[in-house]
Amino acid sequence: MSTDMNNQKELLLEVKNLKVHFDIPSKSLWPWAKPSRLKAVDGIDIQLYQGETLGVVGESGCGKSTFARAIIGLVEATEGQVIWLGDDLTQLSKSARRETRKDMQMIFQDPLASLNPRMSVGDIIAEPLKTFYPELSKDEVKAQVKEMMDKVGLLPNMINRYPHEFSGGQCQRIGIARALILKPKMIICDEPVSALDVSIQAQVVNLLKELQNELGLSLVFIAHDLSVVKHISDRVLVMYLGNEVEMGETASLFSDPKHPYTRALMSAVPIPDPHLERAKKIEMLEGELPSPINPPSGCVFRTRCPLADADCAQTKPKRQGNHVHAVSCLKVQV
Repeated sequence: MSTDMNNQKELLLEVKNLKVHFDIPSKSLWPWAKPSRLKAVDGIDIQLYQGETLGVVGESGCGKSTFARAIIGLVEATEGQVIWLGDDLTQLSKSARRETRKDMQMIFQDPLASLNPRMSVGDIIAEPLKTFYPELSKDEVKAQVKEMMDKVGLLPNMINRYPHEFSGGQCQRIGIARALILKPKMIICDEPVSALDVSIQAQVVNLLKELQNELGLSLVFIAHDLSVVKHISDRVLVMYLGNEVEMGETASLFSDPKHPYTRALMSAVPIPDPHLERAKKIEMLEGELPSPINPPSGCVFRTRCPLADADCAQTKPKRQGNHVHAVSCLKVQV
C-alpha cells in the first residue's frame, strides 16, 4: 500500500513510543533487594490504516507478541499511547475500553489451545455475540454463527462438534470465525500459521487475504516466516530486543534491506531455485541475543553488529527515513 493510498484511507491505529516493562523479583535473600527491569517493548511507533496489513517480524523473544497484546489491552503499557480512532486507549476506563474490543479482535498462535474444549464450536463462535449483544435471540445468534462458519470454510452442520474433533487448520478457522463474528475493524494475528503444516498455512493465509478484501479488515500479522509476511503484508516492522530497527513498505524493505539485522534475516529466507540458493550470500549474526533484563547501552544491536563502533554504545538510534522506508541505525542512511 503506497503512501498516496494511505492518505486516502482512514487512520485506525496509531502507537506512539509504546513501552512494556516488567519487574522481575530479585533472587536475593535480602528483602530490600530491588527487582530487575525487563524491557519487553521499549519504544515502538506505528500507524495502521483501514484495509492495511502490517507485518511484524524478529527473533523469538524480541517482543512481538507483547507488543501486540499491549495494543489490544491484554498487557498493560508502561508508557506511551495507543490511539484508536482518535481515542488514547491507555487513558480510557475499563468500561470504555471494553466497548472498543468489538472493533479489535485477536487470533492466537496455538489454534487448539485457544479454544475451550468443553464448548461446542457453535458456542465458541457465538460467545462474543452473547457478550456484546445479549439482546439477540438464540435463532439470530445461530444464524450468524452458521453464516460465519460458511464464510471461513466450515460446514454449518459441524456447529455442535467439539474442538478435539477438528484438525489444526480447522481449529484455526474456528478461531478466525470467532474473531470475525463481531465484524471488527482490526484483527491482530499472533503467529496464526506457525503451528500448521505448510499446505494448511497457505490456506489460512489466503483465507485471511480474501476476508480482508471482502470486509475491509486491517491486520497486524506477526510471524517468523518472512515468505508468509512478504505475501500478506503491505508494510513490515522489524523488531530486535523490544526496539524497532527497520520499517517500510514490503517491496522496498525486501528488495533493499538497510539494517544489518534485517539483511541477516532476509539472507536466511530459502530461495526455491537451487542454483540461486547455493549462490546466495548468507549474512551470519555472531553472538547470542542479549537479555532484555540487561540490554546493551546505546544501540541494542551493537553487540552483534558488524558496523558498530564506540558511538553506538553511547547513543540510541532514532528512526530516519519516511513512510516508504525507515531505519534506526547510526551507521546506515536511507
